[in-house]
Amino acid sequence: VQLQAFGGGLVEVGGSLRLSCAASGRAISQYTMTWFRQAPGKEREFVSSFRSTGTRHYADSVKGRFTISRDSAKNTVYLQMNDLKPEDTAVYYCTFGRPALSGISNPTLYYGWGQGTQVTVSS
Repeated sequence: VQLQAFGGGLVEVGGSLRLSCAASGRAISQYTMTWFRQAPGKEREFVSSFRSTGTRHYADSVKGRFTISRDSAKNTVYLQMNDLKPEDTAVYYCTFGRPALSGISNPTLYYGWGQGTQVTVSS
């Protein structure tokens, strides 16, 4: 599976962005699709997962503000980000794999990564 992430940009505090992760090669419905983010000087951080079972999971820091969704027909996963905060500033990456539920936040358990898209929230 090859992934291409896009949709990042510069937005003011409280604004919204929608990230897209377009996949090619195999159907994403058979994988857990996950968004991570990485801010300068920090480790890659789990944001949200859409599992092959259809369940969705979120980091506490984004719960209630971000929504992950999947369009199987377009083989694309989306991350709708609302009420953005300066601490959301990071490069956002999408990835795919088959981790157990206990491992969805572990980036080493995924198979491949998109190129990342920059999100900058200005205060």
